[in-house]
Amino acid sequence: MPPPGEGSPRRPPEGTRAAAPADGDDRTLEALGLAGVPREQPLLYPGAWPRESGLLDGDRLLPLDRPVRGDGGDRVPVLAIGSNASPGQLRHKMAEFGVDSPIPMVRSRVTGLDVGVSAHVSRMGYVSASPVRAPGVVRELFVLWLDPEQLAVVDASEGVPMAGGNFDRAWLPADHVQVRAPDGAVLGGAHVYVNRHGVLHDGTGAPRRHPGEQRPLITGLLRASPRLRALFGTTPEEFCARARADRALCDRGTRLFAEERRVTASGLERYVRRDRDGEPGPPPAPPAP
Repeated sequence: MPPPGEGSPRRPPEGTRAAAPADGDDRTLEALGLAGVPREQPLLYPGAWPRESGLLDGDRLLPLDRPVRGDGGDRVPVLAIGSNASPGQLRHKMAEFGVDSPIPMVRSRVTGLDVGVSAHVSRMGYVSASPVRAPGVVRELFVLWLDPEQLAVVDASEGVPMAGGNFDRAWLPADHVQVRAPDGAVLGGAHVYVNRHGVLHDGTGAPRRHPGEQRPLITGLLRASPRLRALFGTTPEEFCARARADRALCDRGTRLFAEERRVTASGLERYVRRDRDGEPGPPPAPPAP
């Protein structure tokens, strides 16, 4: 896990600049309706996403006045699939480690990827989203441009450094998944977090699409499985309350998904740098735009 930041200046990243808010323009997350934290209120997952690109600077989301590029700097592009696109959740993760440097969040057009349902129960109390390979599918997703300290925080929150973590970080090259910035530029690729457990399928074997809300998702999962109801109760509220911070129960729920044959591959496993036995996977491409 990364050490807390000490005395780092709060300034826009190299190569970016936040536009000055107009007088009286309240850009706080609270005023914008983006302050909710799914880690604290699981039924909010995946949290509110911004309508447009911005610079997350503490408790404010400022407009960006120019395109964001790697430009040979130390920032890398990371696709936000679930709550990492929620400024409130992202701020909460950074604050846990004392990191308060600004984060560019760029709304982008992504081709070849869709948002599936994780085949694990999070100890935060929700069932998260996971990326799935989906040739031809186009989604509007956010790209986070993270510096090494910020990347280490998000890695830790996804369990990447841990043997028992739920996600691996993978590099998706542009010839497989295209990420187009608002100005039309196509990135050379982007990082994404691939679920180690796989994703839930829709009954036909194809990955199930995440509905973007917890209540309908959890309600459907509970309705389909008496064994899941025995573990987590009969309502989304009971599910979240029982799962929250109970690692053993979450592990049982995760195993149950597999036992009931609800799980399929995301199609992104081959992009992971290292498999769970530590063998090298495909090398990452450089994070150039």
